[in-house]
Amino acid sequence: MKNILSIINGNLVLKRVLATLAAAIIIVWFYPHPGTHKFIYEQGRPWNYNQLIAPFDIPIHPDSLTVRGIRDTLDARFVPIYRVHTQIVDSIIDALPRGPMASRLSPIIRRAYGRGVVEAATMEKIRGGDLPKVRVLEKNILSEESTATFTTPRELYLRIDSAITDPVLRRYFLTADLHSLLRPNLVYSEAESRRHYDNEFQTLTADRGVILQGQAIINKGDIISPQDFTNLHTYEELLDAQQSRQNHSMLLTWLGQFMFVSMLLTLLIGYLAIIAPAVYAGFRAVLFILSIITLFFLIAAGINAFVPGGVYIVPLAIVPILVLVFFDERTALFTAAVTILLIAPITSFALEFIFLEFCASAAAVYSLRELSQRSQLLRTAAIVAVAYVLGYVALELLMNGSLDGWTWRMPVFLAANALLVSIAYILMFAVERVFGFVSVVTLVELSDTNQPLLRQLSDVCPGTFQHAMAVSNLASDAARAMGANEQLVRAGALYHDIGKMTNPAFFTENQHGVNPHDALPPEQSARIVIDHVADGLRAADKAGLPGVIKDFIREHHGAGKAKYFYYQAAQACPEGKSPDEETFTYPGPNPRSRETSLLMMADAVEAASRSLKDYSRESISALVDKIVDGQIADGMHNDSTLEFRDVKLIKAAFVKRLMTIYHTRIAYPKA
Repeated sequence: MKNILSIINGNLVLKRVLATLAAAIIIVWFYPHPGTHKFIYEQGRPWNYNQLIAPFDIPIHPDSLTVRGIRDTLDARFVPIYRVHTQIVDSIIDALPRGPMASRLSPIIRRAYGRGVVEAATMEKIRGGDLPKVRVLEKNILSEESTATFTTPRELYLRIDSAITDPVLRRYFLTADLHSLLRPNLVYSEAESRRHYDNEFQTLTADRGVILQGQAIINKGDIISPQDFTNLHTYEELLDAQQSRQNHSMLLTWLGQFMFVSMLLTLLIGYLAIIAPAVYAGFRAVLFILSIITLFFLIAAGINAFVPGGVYIVPLAIVPILVLVFFDERTALFTAAVTILLIAPITSFALEFIFLEFCASAAAVYSLRELSQRSQLLRTAAIVAVAYVLGYVALELLMNGSLDGWTWRMPVFLAANALLVSIAYILMFAVERVFGFVSVVTLVELSDTNQPLLRQLSDVCPGTFQHAMAVSNLASDAARAMGANEQLVRAGALYHDIGKMTNPAFFTENQHGVNPHDALPPEQSARIVIDHVADGLRAADKAGLPGVIKDFIREHHGAGKAKYFYYQAAQACPEGKSPDEETFTYPGPNPRSRETSLLMMADAVEAASRSLKDYSRESISALVDKIVDGQIADGMHNDSTLEFRDVKLIKAAFVKRLMTIYHTRIAYPKA
């Protein structure tokens, strides 16, 4: 397992493949699959899809409101069924004590049972008015009878008791213990009542007709009535059943969805590799783009599953905004296009969705070339809202030829969408923390000279601070000319020498006539000077500076030498010997980006320009050529992505800026 993990960690291509595969699997898992409903609709809302034509005959079942009314009516008028148990009377008479009196009491009992005997619970319903009549089932013959004459076993006993006047028969009656023998002969039949109830309910709720194949089930824009809702539900049930009967292959559907998603994500990775190699080179950048696409797909799928048309609430314009903040416009637009195409299949009208969302994404990118202020996001949100509304109006006119079908539901969704675009500012900082990126907003904040670290540098090392400011201006001019990240270069230049605060007096720009190096051997002086890189990194860690800023501190001298002290040591060495080069060499590494290469050049040029005695264009150009060409000849920029074209532009920008800084003034005449 450890070997596998080490292989994955060491192989960038494999890591990108695995990340892309994971994103594809997650997205496909939440795609609609066979057996899921194709349409999302609500009763009482407009039908937002095109006219739906019946592909087969569809029975018209009564709607739920009608069924509920039928059930309520049937419950109110249904007459329960009681079964007659004729053997009850015979069993009671058979249980009487033998004797001549039994034949005299038997007719009285039969006459009493002729009125119908029921349980006490049934009698309570009768007396409460809830059971005015019942249906009596006797020998498969069902007849309806009034319950007014019904009695209970107890009442029957009292009635028989009051009807016997003969003393001899009374004594027999009392000894016969008749009250324990009397039982109801009319018993509620739940099975028969339920059967008759279901038959009547099915008769009353029989199909109202048939929607024939080719007929319209519902038209676009129609308000979905209870009957329409039932018809649509029936259609979906029959459609699912038909798909099952046809042995629809879910595996092939999953395969098609996986191919669709994988192809789009592969196109994205291919775009990054060819058009945006700087983004492709960093795995964190690729992982960020895949993560944000997957996240917004899951949000869109989740909201759309519970809110009809809810996919239009999802602020997809945030996707290109976040990509633009950290990368470039073309990558932002391509990422937005891939995200929109991935979400489109789960929407009702894919082409309309693609048009609206691409208009919004393009508007967001064009209105936000570089985010440096929070107010820009509010302006972008307003522009996105306008793009949405114009796109929606255009679609209505295109599809319907008028605005008669205009509803406020969609504009409200789109307005909420545009308003949510402003949360990109919050998400931007979350992305910075999770992926370690640095936005332009953060760089602008870091470039503020009121930052605590820069104020401390100004107080402790005023000369170094002025040098950093000059280098920042020099490097940012060149960055603008060559198309590099100007704001990153400006911020990196301001912080590149913060390590000098540990020993400020050992650096010439902070000295005032006294040079402490005069009392030290070259090796010790070199160690103090070289240590300002490590001291700067410690200060940067303590202040929580981003990694890209620390790269400027680490790489602005690369693996070069502290040449002044090296030459001193070489002169002091005996003939035939040379000093240890490692003692005078910076820890490196050499610059690995265009921006850090640019800073190395600007740092050396600005420092050397202070020693010029002649500030003519020729002498300044010669100085710039000497320093830049010398660094290139020493291989200091071999690991950088710098190009020859960039070097030419950098030199021109340096010369122009230095000419402006060191321009000569005319001498004022004496008064």
